[in-house]
Amino acid sequence: MNIVVSNVKGGVGKTTTAVYLAGAAAQRGRDAVFLVDGDRQASAAEWFETMPIPGVELLEAPSERTVARAMERGDGIVVVDTPPGDERIVRAALARADALVIPTRAGGVEPTRVVATLEMTPANIPAGVVICSARLGTRDLDATIEWWDELKVPVWGIIPERVSIAAGPSARLSWEGLELYGGVLKKAMSKRH
Repeated sequence: MNIVVSNVKGGVGKTTTAVYLAGAAAQRGRDAVFLVDGDRQASAAEWFETMPIPGVELLEAPSERTVARAMERGDGIVVVDTPPGDERIVRAALARADALVIPTRAGGVEPTRVVATLEMTPANIPAGVVICSARLGTRDLDATIEWWDELKVPVWGIIPERVSIAAGPSARLSWEGLELYGGVLKKAMSKRH
């Protein structure tokens, strides 16, 4: 199964989401789990080198060709962290995706960027939004959830701000983050076509 993590906007939690999804898959005993870093900035690779995740193999693939090859493994779960500004790599990943996870935040200009990501996605690929760094119980969060409901885009997860703040290249994956992203993984895998 190929799960692509993408949003045309940067700084929304793509790498955190990809790393946690791979960690959640490995924690659930999946045979083979691959984390593909498709971003030339190599944020996922940097994180992984600092704090490797047992049961996850890292593949650096910062081009259309290498992303495509990494996704053609045919075994296990492949989670792809895509770059924010390279539409060619994103399209190459989306062409091979079984599910799309779109990290976003509550409020601001986020909805237009998610819609732009959805417009690049083939119609047969199930997609869901993960609201990262969420401030629980706020009007922004409620309005964001309502917005996605109106657009008929499912919200596959809400990740509290405390999980995102604790995340990063020098941090171990938190138990809470693995549980929450495990729920996102379950939803993505249930949508497999």
